[in-house]
Amino acid sequence: MRVIEQYYPNYRDLAVHESSPAMRGVSARLAKDCKDYSYSHYFPDITPGTLHPERGERCENLEALTFPDQSFDLVITQDVLEHVFRPRRVFSEVARVLKPGGAHIFTVPIVRKAKRTRRRAEIQADGTITHLHEAEFHGNPVDPNGSLVTMDWGYDIASFIQESAGTPTLMVQIDDIDAGIRAEYIEVLVSFRR
Repeated sequence: MRVIEQYYPNYRDLAVHESSPAMRGVSARLAKDCKDYSYSHYFPDITPGTLHPERGERCENLEALTFPDQSFDLVITQDVLEHVFRPRRVFSEVARVLKPGGAHIFTVPIVRKAKRTRRRAEIQADGTITHLHEAEFHGNPVDPNGSLVTMDWGYDIASFIQESAGTPTLMVQIDDIDAGIRAEYIEVLVSFRR
């Protein structure tokens, strides 16, 4: 929340969309505080842009969002982008749905630090997955089997986003023991739509 409040202190009045929220912490606060907050999850067996029949939650694929251009002031993702197969498409799509002056504010584990980003898995045209490194999974709020890690990001993520979407990106590192923030992966990234 600190980064959202710092760059967009009027966030309560903005159109905010969050992908794959866990509905605790920042997600719960945004849902409560924002007048125009929406969210979605990705369900592989549900048509994007429609509601899951049992959960009632909107399905969206970050690689091919169904929202019109310039729909949102802010797009939020928390620890999602290490699980996408086509990150260039994702960053381009997020930039497309942002209004001018808006931003994609997100967290992603920067596990490679100063080393180059490396891909862990690829998806083939027929949908089969090729593992380039040992399979690794993280928790997933809508799938008890977890989410496959596809990317090990490094600090070069900012230039990757600039090349992919044309959105300048800064990385904020928060280390504040008084606020209980001290951990290995403390980076928050902000990609600005011009």
